[in-house]
Amino acid sequence: MNNELDLTRCPWCGADPLYVKYHDEEWGRPITDDRALFELLTLESAQAGLAWITILRKREGYRQAFCNFDFKRVADMTADDEARLYQFDGIVKNRLKIHRAITNARLFGNIVDEFGSFYNYIISFLPGGKRIVNDIPTIDCIPVSSPISDAISKDMKRRGFKFFGTTICYAFLQAAGFIDDHLNSCHCKTVS
Repeated sequence: MNNELDLTRCPWCGADPLYVKYHDEEWGRPITDDRALFELLTLESAQAGLAWITILRKREGYRQAFCNFDFKRVADMTADDEARLYQFDGIVKNRLKIHRAITNARLFGNIVDEFGSFYNYIISFLPGGKRIVNDIPTIDCIPVSSPISDAISKDMKRRGFKFFGTTICYAFLQAAGFIDDHLNSCHCKTVS
């Protein structure tokens, strides 16, 4: 009888229960909901220069600080809110990242208004509007960027987004399931 311990996983999640849960239940699973996409965009941007597990451990704090990732409410935050958030222990205390999360919420809303959803915006960059399932035989084969993440990052930078370079964009695409980069041997790999 198979149990969770017998499952083959991508080695990057290690044995930390929080990381394993994230790998098994979230990473690479397609997301279409704007709130969930804004959450990942905000967390990936906060992660710049830090380990992802650090952000995962502070995720509930980010949910509390940023209105459960309601991008419309975050977009309405003021300088007083920024000052309050800088004192909040549940998130990474980086003034620039806090400010950019609020600014990015406004820009995110602009994209939603233009495309109908952030999901529609992202899939407009994907060939045929379809998610990509990469052939990943070993962990060394997982890319950190692609021409698609280059194009999205460049367009988002043009729109005013910060902390969303091509590497962070690629990590976002993986996390949100636009790209499946699970190892071929991983139990979470998309089966065609």
